[in-house]
This record gives sequence, structure tokens and C-alpha cells, in this order.
Amino acid sequence: MSTDPQPPPASILIVDDYSANLMALEALLQPLGHRLVRAGSGEEALKAVLRHEFALIIMDVQMPGMDGFQTAALIKTRDRSRHIPIIFLTAISKDAAHVFQGYAHGAVDYVLKPIDAQIMRSKVSVFVELWQRGELLKEREAKLRELERERLERESTARYLALIEAMPLGG
Repeated sequence: MSTDPQPPPASILIVDDYSANLMALEALLQPLGHRLVRAGSGEEALKAVLRHEFALIIMDVQMPGMDGFQTAALIKTRDRSRHIPIIFLTAISKDAAHVFQGYAHGAVDYVLKPIDAQIMRSKVSVFVELWQRGELLKEREAKLRELERERLERESTARYLALIEAMPLGG
């Protein structure tokens, strides 16, 4: 009997320039049991994305220097990170133009503070589950490719041996 493979552990990048907000997000998401990586600026977030693979990014919009929109735009330019869903958080930019700008920069959601913990955990869980399913599919595809390669190798070896056996022994 085969058992279903366990989904891979997920990492979530949380980005905010206020450490109190990062601590609050960590406390809110900790019960989900995923690896949480903190970044205190857009620049730190970009470095983290270069070093790690993330299932999801939760990012504040209003940050000094590189804001959330600029950071997201840079993240979306790289093939390796283009697919990472981004949830933007904001307490200030609530008007429709800012929300639209968030979606235009690749956001999958735009959440207004204060954050409802239960709703945020539900959203995060959905994105993580989608990522985990994608990772399991990649693993299965790799196993299938390996099995196919092995099958082709066996067939090639069998044909080679058959050719050798069919050759007349000369002297």
C-alpha cells in the first residue's frame, strides 16, 4: 500500500519596516507552523528572495526607500520568483487607486489593517496549500522522468546485447 507523500515545508516572507508589525504578523501566523522569514525593508526582501524559495510573500505597502510596489515589481521580473503570490498590507493606502496599483504590481490580495487574524490565516493556508501541491507535482514529474529514463536505458542496453549476440563470431 502506498502512502501519500508529505507536502514540503513552506516558507513565508513577511516584509514590514516596523518591527512591531513583523512581531504581530509572526504571532498571527505562528500557529500555522510554517517557516517565517522576516525582512525590514524592500531591499532585505529582495535579498531573501534571492536566497530562499517562498510559498507566499506578505508585504507592507508603505515603507521608506523602496516601497512594497517597487519591491514587488522587482520580484516579478525574475523567472524564479515571478510566480510567488504577494499579499499587500496597508493601514494608509485604502483608496481604490492604491488598491488597483497593488494588483497591477502582482498582488493576489490587498489587505487593510487592522488585520483579521482568522481571515489572514485562512488566506495564507490556501496559498501555502497551492504551493505545496505544486511542489508535490514537480516531485512526481521528476520521478516519472527518471523512471522513463531508466526504462529507455534498459531498452537500449537490451538492443545492444541483442545486436552483439546476433553478430557472427569471426576469426
